[in-house]
Amino acid sequence: MTDELELLRDWDANAVPLIDPVRAKARHRLLNTIARAQQHPDPAPSRRHALRLAATAVVAVTVTGTAVLITEGGDGEGDRPGRADRVPGTATPRMENVSAVTVLNGAAAQTGKDEKPVAPRDDQFIYSKRIIKETERKTGAVKTYEDVNWDSVDGSKRSLTMELGRVIWEEPLKKGESVWPPREWSKLKKLPTDPEKLIPDIAGGGHSNRSTSDFTAQEWFDAYFMLGELLKWPVLPQGLRPAAYKALALVPGVKAIPGVKDSAGRTGVGISYPKSPFAKGKYLVFDPESYEFLGFRDERTSASGDKTYIQLSHVVDWAIVDRMKQRP
Repeated sequence: MTDELELLRDWDANAVPLIDPVRAKARHRLLNTIARAQQHPDPAPSRRHALRLAATAVVAVTVTGTAVLITEGGDGEGDRPGRADRVPGTATPRMENVSAVTVLNGAAAQTGKDEKPVAPRDDQFIYSKRIIKETERKTGAVKTYEDVNWDSVDGSKRSLTMELGRVIWEEPLKKGESVWPPREWSKLKKLPTDPEKLIPDIAGGGHSNRSTSDFTAQEWFDAYFMLGELLKWPVLPQGLRPAAYKALALVPGVKAIPGVKDSAGRTGVGISYPKSPFAKGKYLVFDPESYEFLGFRDERTSASGDKTYIQLSHVVDWAIVDRMKQRP
């Protein structure tokens, strides 16, 4: 088995050195990542938006924290205010002054008006098509991928996903396993639509009445990460998506980054979490005027550690279908 410390090459070489307790926790998470990766015969790491969780784990976030290293790629960074290479006029005053709270609450209001949720059956699949544009930082070489997924709603059937053109088969869930976000509509409907209760429910050990005033830095990052994963899922009960946006606005330290582009070339506002090195270069991207959600920006490092790629992505189509490989 590849030594888990080789995965540290994906981390920023300029990051502050880890103290011993943090290093031990990171090592534990990396081991969990490797254990999950061994479920796939394909050697490429899966960036599944569905996180497989063991029900026997004492705290679910112990597992989900590892997935920060393998989250799905996202939208790209365009010109940013203050950079010498910024093209004048590319960022409007509104983009430069907007706050993360304003953007996220605006997205919640927009989604609340537009959403028309449809409940899938447990025996169905969620089809989605995502465009990923990946740019190698040094050379500027660009590749575009069209990844399609068929996710089993209740996890009882094999799911087919793609990652940068590679096909990955996800085996049915085993006894005691679940995924985040949950697929079953009944489980999704149990999640609170009150943002102040949603955060402790998903990141505080499942106790929606727990106060976030005593949250640790790790728990806040878990909340940020798990909310982002929840928002990637295209089918949510009414009120849950707006609640997730509002909950993100409550996470201390979220920032609005103007001039961030998505894979369709649209320039928007990126929402980031600079407090965590695991979230470096990762943004959710929103339209600066309507606050419509546009997509994701992410970064990844090659296995050899000598190349860095900027990934921009957005979902172009999704549907509830009855069969594997069925398209709408």
